[in-house]
Amino acid sequence: MNFDWSAQPVLPGSQRTEFYWEGPRGTGAKLASALRGWEHLRYEVTEDAGLGTDGGRWMHTPDLGIFFAQTDTVGNTVIPEDRVRYAMDLAGANAIELHRELRLALGQAWDDELEAFRHASQDSAVVWLHQVG
Repeated sequence: MNFDWSAQPVLPGSQRTEFYWEGPRGTGAKLASALRGWEHLRYEVTEDAGLGTDGGRWMHTPDLGIFFAQTDTVGNTVIPEDRVRYAMDLAGANAIELHRELRLALGQAWDDELEAFRHASQDSAVVWLHQVG
């Protein structure tokens, strides 16, 4: 397996690559586990849901470590009922604390940190809209 590396403009002096893979269920977890030992890497591994199986998303940053989320058939993050109940119990009547707990359950801090890196390629098909309306 060979990767095409290019300069990462978000972090000068670093490199980036994207790799689309196919494999049996559980391969996403194996890939994320193999990458986990390289603490200086930022990465995201996504395994699509299949017939009767959930998908998964693993995100890692040097500052935050690794985060895993279950995903549904269209790629939405799924928060299990027990995790939602835990957030509610912990927050009590404090709406700000509930908001914080749900952002944690969604992996928002990982998304926030990785977002700039996701679309930083000059070959990216992303079109940025600066003004709408």
